[in-house]
Amino acid sequence: MQEKIKQILTRNWGFSSFRPMQEDIILSVIEGKDTLALLPTGGGKSITFQVPAIAIEGVCIVITPLIALMKDQVNNLSKRNIAARAIYSGMTQSEIRYILQLALQGDLKFLYISPERSITEMFRNFFSGMKVSLIAVDEAHCISQWGYDFRPPYLQISELRKYHPDVPVLALTATATPDVIDDIQEKLSFRSKNLFQKSFYRRNLSYEVYKVEDKLAKILEICHNHEGTGIVYVRNRKKTKEIAEFLQRNKISSDFYHAGLSGAERDKKQNAWTSGRCRVIVATNAFGMGIDKPDVRFVIHTDLPDCIEAYFQEAGRAGRDEKNARCILLFNEPDLVYYRKQIDKSFPSREFIKKVYFLLGNFLQLAVGAGRDTTFDFEIAEFTEHYNLDPVETFYALQLLEKQGLILLSEAVHSPSRIRMAVHHSEIYKFRVENPPLDPFIQMLLRSYPGLFNDYVKIDESRMAVQLEVETAKVIRALNKLDIMGLISYLPYNDKPKVTYISNRIDENSLTISNAIYEDRKRRIVEKFDSIASYVSSIAKCRSQQLLNYFGESNANRCGVCDVCLGRNEVDVNTIEFNHFVDILKPKLRQQSMTIKNVYALFPFEEHQKLEIVLRFLFDNKKAKVDKTGIVTWSQSEK
Repeated sequence: MQEKIKQILTRNWGFSSFRPMQEDIILSVIEGKDTLALLPTGGGKSITFQVPAIAIEGVCIVITPLIALMKDQVNNLSKRNIAARAIYSGMTQSEIRYILQLALQGDLKFLYISPERSITEMFRNFFSGMKVSLIAVDEAHCISQWGYDFRPPYLQISELRKYHPDVPVLALTATATPDVIDDIQEKLSFRSKNLFQKSFYRRNLSYEVYKVEDKLAKILEICHNHEGTGIVYVRNRKKTKEIAEFLQRNKISSDFYHAGLSGAERDKKQNAWTSGRCRVIVATNAFGMGIDKPDVRFVIHTDLPDCIEAYFQEAGRAGRDEKNARCILLFNEPDLVYYRKQIDKSFPSREFIKKVYFLLGNFLQLAVGAGRDTTFDFEIAEFTEHYNLDPVETFYALQLLEKQGLILLSEAVHSPSRIRMAVHHSEIYKFRVENPPLDPFIQMLLRSYPGLFNDYVKIDESRMAVQLEVETAKVIRALNKLDIMGLISYLPYNDKPKVTYISNRIDENSLTISNAIYEDRKRRIVEKFDSIASYVSSIAKCRSQQLLNYFGESNANRCGVCDVCLGRNEVDVNTIEFNHFVDILKPKLRQQSMTIKNVYALFPFEEHQKLEIVLRFLFDNKKAKVDKTGIVTWSQSEK
């Protein structure tokens, strides 16, 4: 089997060998074992389910919330002549049914599906009859309420196992704490615990934090001092454009990106950056999911991330080619105050949340007791304006309704127009004869778009209009008519955000917001923010060590290249010597304060020169302090 999977790797991806741990994970899956693979961003997670799925008979079900990743991987697999399709929010029932039928017939090797679609009755009806090789659960940390991106539909994934109890589950994630690791395996009903964990340490990355007042000047300095492409992450859409324009004025090739842009605009900007035509992309966290550009030389965060997990994943998009890269976080004291206040704002009152849920149903004209698995186009700006609601408060209320498992919010996804013939070849001629006004449109479709009888194909209504010498509106009317008459299945262009009802609409009086979703979630968010605040504020411990400790790696060495390590290196004391002094001083000073004279008395005279350097570093970095009378104490904030 080892030889077979290596042949699959070489034949389909052109690699002569696996990355560390990939082969072990693949063999575990092939042996039928439930497996949790914890691989850092850029660690090659997709290979770990794609290779065994090709080696085993049947279709691989890949559950992932990342639509951009779905599209990218389906396109890449299709280019290799591997049958793959994706189902996600916003698709029509007819298109979903067609794809599920392909999987049921054994015509697909990979079926990518969003978690909310995987729990629908339609999917389960088809899934029960499929020959399934593997269930791969991507972004598996979303299953845990301890995780930073909990999504209720993930909790129901384990129910799929009853239809195919012998099919292994491969759970994949780039970031998970020890608690989340245990939670993933429990919630996915692993038959036995089975973890493959690659160290989070990335030797080529320098994690740096700078407390600055003029963030724009620092961004410009970094861009000028480094060649290659970069990402600048900001928290709001307005700042993406402002910073991109600032960089452009200073001769830095840059552009901005956020979820409010049309799908066509986002694709254009992303492609320009990926191809190198644009050097720096200034973006919200909507940018980066499923994107694997290897030569990113720097990632800058101008605002505090929500948590360590999110920061680590976003920063990890730097240096995937294993060459040196910088991950830089900029902050100042007002940031810490501002984001603590934002936590309170992100939890509107229960009464307001219930009000938003009630108005949403009215806005979408959805009856109580209906709506399960139904997707609607939804513009939040239009919704808030219609009911005169505060946009920010409404956004957070919708997020909490999503965490409650009632709805799912989806960003705008660029879906070009597509058609498929809904009848057999033999029926076309008769239809043309009976409907002469529509005949030119039918001929155009048959002539310009091969493959219509086998699958949905992309079409361009404006191009058809030019060729037929008619207005585009007339082409669209004709296609809609052909769809109504049952000759074709026509899916018009769509580029709007969506809201999907996970369950039927509940009566307002029956809606409750649970403590687990409200108080417990707020507490966890506060804890995660405290971790970020501690990370940026601490200048006494290697940045890489701080991040690795958060993920349970307690024996990591200093990286030697972060801002803390470089600052310590300047004191001319090596790591062993520095730790020698700290290991003696810390327990003594935490037990009781000491005079500076007594501190020096703890060490031989020949060590006093280096002790002075270490003490200066500890005082400068606020790990210890000395008052005017010469009394030395260890900082209470440093454990």
